[in-house]
Amino acid sequence: MLRVKSKWNADREHTLHEIGGAAAFIIWRIAQQGVLNLENEGFQTDTNAQRLDVMEEFLAFLVHLADRLKADVLELEERRAFITSLAQHLADRMQENRTDALGKGEYRQPLIDLLNERAADYADFTMVDGAPGYAFKRYFGEHVRAVMGERDNQWITDQVIDVEVPETLPPLNKALRDLFA
Repeated sequence: MLRVKSKWNADREHTLHEIGGAAAFIIWRIAQQGVLNLENEGFQTDTNAQRLDVMEEFLAFLVHLADRLKADVLELEERRAFITSLAQHLADRMQENRTDALGKGEYRQPLIDLLNERAADYADFTMVDGAPGYAFKRYFGEHVRAVMGERDNQWITDQVIDVEVPETLPPLNKALRDLFA
């Protein structure tokens, strides 16, 4: 189980930009752990670029979940500010990581585009008791499968649905609860 620090050191109110930055750090770690879990289960990734492709799918899923989980407690403008900050921080981190793996290039905008595309797709799926429904998880699993290696490819979607999604929810929920406390 991934443990994340999600409590603030300073006893003061934090801006949505600060919360977005802290949430981005935690969501990045959750996505990294998801990729590591898949590799530890024997699912093949061949390059750092491919690992980052898989991470992007995890990030898109987790950002959308964060948005849905905060939808009932944040005003629309607050929600936009939080998700925009979250996406910008993740795009900055993706830029750094892809530059290290692939060399110079523009890697922020492709992640932002993917986040927007997946958000539109995921918006059609239901949440059940604060968790993604089966079709929601399956859609995520299919996108992970599409960017993973060919070996054992048919089992990736099941792994994502049955193991990876349930493991992402507790640290994400805890982080959002603590960061907004």
